[in-house]
Amino acid sequence: MGGPGEPPDGTPDGAAGGNEEEYRSVVFDESFVRAARLQECSAQERLADHAPPVRPRPSGIRRLSRQALILALLVMLAFATAVYLGVRNPDLPSVGRRNADPVRVTVVPLAPQEAVPGASDPERLYAASPARGFESGEKGVTMPPARRTEHFTDGQVIAALAAARDYVIGSSLDPKVLMGDATRSVRVLLDPDQFDQFDRSLGETTGGAAADGDRASADEATAPLGWMVRLDPTRVRLADPDIRVRGTFRVAERNAATLEVVADHVFVYALTRAGEGSGGEDRVSLFTVRREVRMRFDQDNLRLRQVRVVSASVQAGPLSCTGDPDQVLRPLLAGQRAGDAVPPGTDPYRAASPAGLCGTLSPAAMPRL
Repeated sequence: MGGPGEPPDGTPDGAAGGNEEEYRSVVFDESFVRAARLQECSAQERLADHAPPVRPRPSGIRRLSRQALILALLVMLAFATAVYLGVRNPDLPSVGRRNADPVRVTVVPLAPQEAVPGASDPERLYAASPARGFESGEKGVTMPPARRTEHFTDGQVIAALAAARDYVIGSSLDPKVLMGDATRSVRVLLDPDQFDQFDRSLGETTGGAAADGDRASADEATAPLGWMVRLDPTRVRLADPDIRVRGTFRVAERNAATLEVVADHVFVYALTRAGEGSGGEDRVSLFTVRREVRMRFDQDNLRLRQVRVVSASVQAGPLSCTGDPDQVLRPLLAGQRAGDAVPPGTDPYRAASPAGLCGTLSPAAMPRL
């Protein structure tokens, strides 16, 4: 091994000795230069007297700390975004919900002029009535061709029609809804802003049944028949689950931000007396309901397929003009008559007082046996 002053590869051939020994500490050959590690200092380092001649490399620990900091910032950003989107989720309760206007409801009982016809076979009644060409169940609730409007695309019009169709089917054809055994299936189709109004119309609160003080006030009364078709389960039952239906949907823009769909359908129910019986009391009769529901949709409703009910108009018969038709329908069955009873009185001093309307059911709307 060479001495302290020798080149890395030893003394080169032909190197002089003797008198040049004193210069060995300052003379470098080519191999020594190639093996040396040199780094040129920056201008700032040359100006600084205290700067080291070689810039230290960043340590692995410092690089790891920087990566951990960036990862932590990304995690915090993702968490903040999730919280922000969760707060904006319309499915969650929100203090800032808008107050929905009360649904306008009109119910007109149609009283027969004669006894209600009946038969033992529902199909015979359908064939002898104007409902003989109606489809049964969901097949009768058909959507028209969707055409874009000035401010709404084809897809948005289709979404509005699909939501309106779901609402018509769920609120008028579901046997459990008709008999008062279920209401949630209708409620979940509504705009959340109408939940409270829906619950009050049924005398319910979020936690269950409500006391009398929790019922809708006189100036905000909404009949349950504005939301769905309800029959009196203590009086009638369905004799045929295949309900006949025919109707139309109309689509129009209310404004640049609101799309309106009007569903106008006729439903024909085959009914018989509730409970078990025999003889003429078990004959089947037809009960007809014409229901027009006006629904509106904003961008959130279209995205979530929620319905905002604006108004409902119901004409139903055969019914008696007495009773409270806004709460539940009590159809007249085979062999029964409407009588000479007058409709309930109307108080003109109360703005929200329901009008005591009653019409006459045309003989042409009854089965001709």
